[in-house]
Amino acid sequence: MWQKSVGVGLLALATGYVFLLDPDLPDSVLKYISDAFLSQRRGNLTSPESSMSVAWDALITRPAKRWNRIAVGVNACVDVVLSGVRLLQALGSNPGTGQDHLVLHSVKDLEDAFIHFMERGAAAERFFSDAGSFNHIAETALKYPGAQLYVGGNAALIGQKLAADPELQVLLCGPIGPKLHDLLDENIIVPPGSMQEQDEFHLILEYREGEEWGPLRAPNANRFIFSHDLSNGAMNTLETFVSSLEEFQPDLVVLSGLHMMEGQTREIRQERLLKAVASISDIRTDVPVHLELASMTDPELMTKIIHQQVFPVVNSIGLNEQELLFLTQAASGPHASLASWNGVPDVGIVSDILFWILREHGRTPRKQSELTRIHFHTLAYHVLATVDGHWANQVAAVAAGARVAGMQACATKTIDVSRVYLKAPLEFATSKMEAASRVSLNPSEPVSEWHREGITFHYTPVLVCKDPLRTVGLGDAISAEGLLYSEVYPH
Repeated sequence: MWQKSVGVGLLALATGYVFLLDPDLPDSVLKYISDAFLSQRRGNLTSPESSMSVAWDALITRPAKRWNRIAVGVNACVDVVLSGVRLLQALGSNPGTGQDHLVLHSVKDLEDAFIHFMERGAAAERFFSDAGSFNHIAETALKYPGAQLYVGGNAALIGQKLAADPELQVLLCGPIGPKLHDLLDENIIVPPGSMQEQDEFHLILEYREGEEWGPLRAPNANRFIFSHDLSNGAMNTLETFVSSLEEFQPDLVVLSGLHMMEGQTREIRQERLLKAVASISDIRTDVPVHLELASMTDPELMTKIIHQQVFPVVNSIGLNEQELLFLTQAASGPHASLASWNGVPDVGIVSDILFWILREHGRTPRKQSELTRIHFHTLAYHVLATVDGHWANQVAAVAAGARVAGMQACATKTIDVSRVYLKAPLEFATSKMEAASRVSLNPSEPVSEWHREGITFHYTPVLVCKDPLRTVGLGDAISAEGLLYSEVYPH
């Protein structure tokens, strides 16, 4: 009993101290603290995390018209997941000064880039150019006692997540070797043209929140991915994917893997990109196409995807904070001068960039672009931005995406409120570029909505796993879950 009394006393003192420091705090923040204090006094053990979890369950309802057949392509591999620090130690590396490299050529480059991103707690993906060095690193990783093998590649991970729904038929195209085929859900349909004799391996170097290596300390859990992947880089199964669509007759197509082309020459990259655009354009207009982006470093490739080729022919995209910032930097969009995010990405800045993408590169009365939906996800929160009149059930979609993030990171079938916490801001402005409304967090109504010139934004915090068991594939699971609960209006 005394512990409870001490807790109530400390909370009361903290509330008074915060008020003395800033008596002009917004009423919403003071009410949030006050409610927590009253909850403690009354012996009410309902936490904000519990309130959010219960509210999500009520909000997450299936759309009126569900998908039946989903085709996913075209990148797939085997993920070798292990501790980044432990692998680098096994390779003889020591903690030094971090430095980003757009392409990795050696173990030293790997060490530099891993440290660069670990000290920022940021996810990244890089191509390893030297086959011999990569094979040596991969063999070391495969022999490491803690290494685990999983389905990898955005397309395969999205397909695997979708295949968990017994009412869905899922087609997956990608370079699928024997090991990956064994790991895939048995309900996934794999065209014979996708099978190959050898697997493509991607190395996933994970680190925990607070993990230390010499003077280095990770601010949050994340991962660094690298590979010497030629099949996915050349999008070798694109033709198989497209030819399979006519027979499979999907009602949703999910495309990923464009980022893997960064390891190709400019000529090959341009040729394959044009082929991808032509293939997407051949898909029936009543079948929406979702593009899942991933970490990229080449501004020219990103600019072509945005301005000239891919964005105008897809209906939906999914991306995280690193990809969003790189996108606006490459295309000279709003907040392009921002070098990197400082902690949790500012919601107003994110909102400005999403608005600009849909206004400048999405469907408007002045443009014929097909793009009408963006699912943005970061560790602390998600935002779904949609052009009005094209998508339904987005409250459920954004909530479902956020819920699955906490579940998958903690490897639980439901949200375990003892293992998650709120990292999202209690209050934020919806724009940094114009007069904006302010949104306050209400855990009992966790999805916030605002509008801006024909575009609707849905926002919800994430219940972040305190001790995540695996960070790889979270973005793919989030996008897949968001799509499962989405409904597209007929043209």
